[in-house]
Amino acid sequence: MDPIADMLTIIRNGCRVQKQEVTVPYSRLKTEILRVMLEEGFINNFTLDSKKRTITIMLKYAKNGESVIRNLKRISKCSRRVYVSHNEIPRVLSGMGIAILTTSKGVLSDREARRMKVGGEVIAYVY
Repeated sequence: MDPIADMLTIIRNGCRVQKQEVTVPYSRLKTEILRVMLEEGFINNFTLDSKKRTITIMLKYAKNGESVIRNLKRISKCSRRVYVSHNEIPRVLSGMGIAILTTSKGVLSDREARRMKVGGEVIAYVY
């Protein structure tokens, strides 16, 4: 019953079978999470289909055919929310991955949240 975890699972499974694109149901929070992943270089692009209310995500692969996304991990769940202050924001793989946070300034990557000195709820790790 967690739409964010469902989206992360769809992306993870699509990367494992080397699909070029996957489709997930639309929500504004999912769009913001995908915007952060696009800015950080983990996906190629995403498009919104307003008639079907879906998001099509174009996955990104390296030259050798290996997925850029090694793993997606949901941190804050429906049963357990994880909140951090700006000085407790975790570094994922010593800065090689990103933590996606929802803050009072919107959905941000860990680097942006540290720079803006805002904390919030840790949604997921991407590496």
